Amino acid sequence: MKAVALTHYLPIDDPRSLIDVELPKPVAGGHDLLVRVEAVSVNPVDTKVRSPKSQVESEPRVLGYDAAGIVDAIGESVTGFNVGERVYYAGDITRSGSNAQYQLVDARIVGHAPKSMDMADAAAMPLTTITVWELLFQRMPFDSERGGEGKSLLIIAGAGGVGSIAIQLARRAGFTVIATASRADTSDWCRSMGAHHVIDHRQPLPAQLQALDFAEVDAVLNFANTDHYWTTIGEILAPQGHVGLIVEPSGALHIGDPYKSKCIGIHWEMMFARARYKTADQSEQGRILERVAVLIDAGELRGTRTETLAPISASTLREAHRQLESGKTIGKLVLAGW
Repeated sequence: MKAVALTHYLPIDDPRSLIDVELPKPVAGGHDLLVRVEAVSVNPVDTKVRSPKSQVESEPRVLGYDAAGIVDAIGESVTGFNVGERVYYAGDITRSGSNAQYQLVDARIVGHAPKSMDMADAAAMPLTTITVWELLFQRMPFDSERGGEGKSLLIIAGAGGVGSIAIQLARRAGFTVIATASRADTSDWCRSMGAHHVIDHRQPLPAQLQALDFAEVDAVLNFANTDHYWTTIGEILAPQGHVGLIVEPSGALHIGDPYKSKCIGIHWEMMFARARYKTADQSEQGRILERVAVLIDAGELRGTRTETLAPISASTLREAHRQLESGKTIGKLVLAGW
C-alpha cells in the first residue's frame, strides 16, 4: 500500500523529511478495524512529532492523527461496525498513523462519520472535537448541554482548528464566548463560528475585557502559549474559575496565588491519553464522535475545513506541514485521495 513516512526527523523544507513509501497492507484482529483511508487532516501534533531531532527510525514511521475512511475489515472482538461503513477518528499516537492507504485503529475510539459530510470535511473533525469535548465537558465541570448558561468563557487562539470547534461547542452549551484573534480574517472566522466577542491576543487582554464590561471571566481555554498567558489568566479568572490547557509549558508554572487564593481549577487535556494508557473508559472517545456526528447532521455544528490539498503524498503533506508551521492557518487543512 502507499504511505507517507519518515526515517529521519528533519526540517520540513528538506525533501527527506516526509517520503513516499510502499508498506504491507495491515491485517485486522482483536478490537481493530482496518480502515481504507480516504482523507486526513494535519494538526500541530504532526509537526511536533516530525520536528528535527537526532533520533533515527530503523523502519519507516507513518504519522497522521485525523482520518476518515471506509471499514475494509474487522477484528474478531469488534462490535458496532460493519465492512463498508464510513468512519472517522483521531487514532493513537503510539501506533502507525493515518498517512497510509490502510490503517489499523481500535474500534473503541472510532465513530461513524456524519452522514451530511464528505470524507474531507469529516477528516477535519475528530482530534479537535475530542480535545474540546474532553477538556470542556469532562475535565472541566461543565455540562455539554446547558453547563455554560450565565457564564463567560475566553478562548485564546479562536481561529485555529481547536479554537474553531471550541467556539461552537461552548456557544451551544450556553456560554458567552469571547475569542481572541489578531487579524481581520481570523476575527471574522471566529465570529462566523459563533463567538459573541473577539479581542486581540497581541494586546493586553484585561483592558479589552473591561471594555466589553467583563471585569473577570468564569473560564479560559488557552490553546496557545501556556507560559505567555499564565499570569494574565490568573488575573482575569473569577474566584473558583477554571482554566483548560493543551500546550506544554517550556518551564515550571507558578500555581500559587492568585491561582491558590482564588481556588482556580487547572485542567490539562491530552487527547491521546485514553488510547495511550489503555484506560478503562477509552471507548468514551467513540461515544463522543457518535454524539458529534448527530449534532453535525442536525445542523448544530459546522465543519472547520478551510483548505484541501490532493492527493495524499509526501509533497502535499510537506506543504501542509509548512503551512501549519507558519502559524497563520485558519480552521483545518485537509488532504484527500490517493
